[in-house]
Amino acid sequence: MKRITLIIAAGMLSLGFATANAQQSEEAARSMSELLQLIEQGQARDSREARQREAAFAQNRNQQQSLLNQARAERTRQENTSANLEQQFEENQQRIITARQALDERLGALKELFGVLQTVSGDTQGRFSASLTNIEFPDRSAFLVELGSKMAGASSLASIEDIEQLWAMLQKEVVETGKVTRFNHLVTRADGTQEEMEVVRVGAFNLASEAGYLEYNDDGSISELLRQPDGRFAGTTGDMIDASEGAVAFGIDVTRGGILGLLVESPTIKDRIEQGGIVGYCIIALGIIGLIIAFLRWVALSNDSRKVSAQLKRDSASTDNPLGRVLAAYESNTGADTETMELKLSEAALKEMPGLTKGLLFIKVTSAVAPLMGLLGTVTGMIKTFQVITLYGAGDPKMMAGGISQALMTTVLGLCVAIPMVLLHTVVSGQSRKIVNILQSQSAGLVAQHSERNG
Repeated sequence: MKRITLIIAAGMLSLGFATANAQQSEEAARSMSELLQLIEQGQARDSREARQREAAFAQNRNQQQSLLNQARAERTRQENTSANLEQQFEENQQRIITARQALDERLGALKELFGVLQTVSGDTQGRFSASLTNIEFPDRSAFLVELGSKMAGASSLASIEDIEQLWAMLQKEVVETGKVTRFNHLVTRADGTQEEMEVVRVGAFNLASEAGYLEYNDDGSISELLRQPDGRFAGTTGDMIDASEGAVAFGIDVTRGGILGLLVESPTIKDRIEQGGIVGYCIIALGIIGLIIAFLRWVALSNDSRKVSAQLKRDSASTDNPLGRVLAAYESNTGADTETMELKLSEAALKEMPGLTKGLLFIKVTSAVAPLMGLLGTVTGMIKTFQVITLYGAGDPKMMAGGISQALMTTVLGLCVAIPMVLLHTVVSGQSRKIVNILQSQSAGLVAQHSERNG
């Protein structure tokens, strides 16, 4: 049926082509015979092409059927292979379970021992990596890693030699932590440069060199501390480097670098002064000025007090001291009456008062203004802290540290200036009052002596 349909379609197609060719050849054909000949030739050509197409269709259909049969056969083979592999997998699983049970039965109490050995090897690896002795013995970590992998895999067991080597490493670590050793190593300086220098390891606590205290980093490198400790610990590293034997005084960080690490973050006196801001610098400047004035007045009044004491022991008046100038005024007016003499001596004593009390008011004002300026800095710092809390909240204390530091430091600076100024004002004003009292007492005595003499 399909073949008849194809023939009819081919005939209709050929008829269409014949009609088209007839139309094209209508003008060219001169007679009906030529036109008929052209139509017959077209039908013969179309019939031949149709037969070729039918043969190609049949051949392709046979090839597709063959490919389908091959695919079905391959699928069947793969399904059989998958079933065999699943069966083999289940058998292997059962064998593994049986082998593990046999291994556990044979190990018995040794299984717990190997578990402890695995735990000890892991802990030892962590301790060695953080120990200062790892700088001199970096190769022991490879053995611990291999031992841990062997114990975790359960495919092989640790030998007696491995257990003995682990025990020897632990024993060696105990011995090395009690020694002071020297070795050369690459050290990163505080400025970022690297230099190979002699390093002294003090047990498991500290590293020292000619650059000072050193820090052991997590990556196994050694670097110089950005800030060395102050005070009596500063020179102990040099003594440790220069010493060859005997006992040496050396500052040891028992936290194995914890305290020295915090030293870098702790602010110095310069940093604390900078935290006070402009108000802090003003307080310091006021304190320095007051200290200079107090020192100069103390020197001047001490000199005057010494000269006045010397004048009390002499009979003749000297104009190089306040009392001498008052006595000179008395000697120049010995012929005057008592009232005039009293007025002259009072005038001479009053002339000495500005020189004796000069600068005392400024020292007193400084001792009162410094705490007020500190209070001003405190208020300013608290305002800054409240602004930070308003913008960022109170979740991060570091954000508020700047304002709090300024608030506290200005108060401290104000008190540090006010307390010495109060003490200095007391000392200087005491010297001034002493000299003034001597002048007043001597003036009163001279007036009384002159009054008795003229009476």
